[in-house]
Amino acid sequence: MIEREWRISDEPVGYAEAVAEMEARVAAIRIGAAPELVWLLEHPPLYTGGTSAKPADLLNPRNFPVHASGRGGQYTYHGPGQRVGYAMIDLKHRGADVHRYVADLEEWLIQTLARFNVRGERRQGRVGIWVAETDGRENKIAAIGVRIRHGITFHGVALNVDPDLSHFDGIIPCGIREHGVTSLAAQGILVTMPEVDCALKAAFEEVF
Repeated sequence: MIEREWRISDEPVGYAEAVAEMEARVAAIRIGAAPELVWLLEHPPLYTGGTSAKPADLLNPRNFPVHASGRGGQYTYHGPGQRVGYAMIDLKHRGADVHRYVADLEEWLIQTLARFNVRGERRQGRVGIWVAETDGRENKIAAIGVRIRHGITFHGVALNVDPDLSHFDGIIPCGIREHGVTSLAAQGILVTMPEVDCALKAAFEEVF
């Protein structure tokens, strides 16, 4: 049985603070000084640019902080009403298969959304989880961006519960111009963050 800790932060956590905490935890997991950790939190409004971020995709920072991030991917937004799940997982216990890990993160989000009767879907060539709207559009409801150091993961996922979706207008989310973003609230699903946390934890334990 793999030892794992769950942590939920009730107050918004600054991005630099979260990254420092993740890096310290990764180092501790590597030497066997701490168990794996799944950390659920919200950030204050900010943009992060992953290792593939293109300057042209930062349209209007809106006076929000912009952080360079070591995770994979391009620009994304974090802010209140979005549940971020940072997972520090030792892949050595899972065959060191990065592609499987990312697929498991996708499945984690899909199963979480299913608990609220929302059908989240993968799309070939597009990272994240998508919702097919009744008018034929497809909107992104959750983002994925990971980094791996010494076989241990950090960063993770971001699920739009009820954020201010206009804040995404400052970027081209994940470099995808043809599609928009959505949230549980925009899908007509009004839930509390503790309800989302319960769903995330239950789905994670099933997938991992």
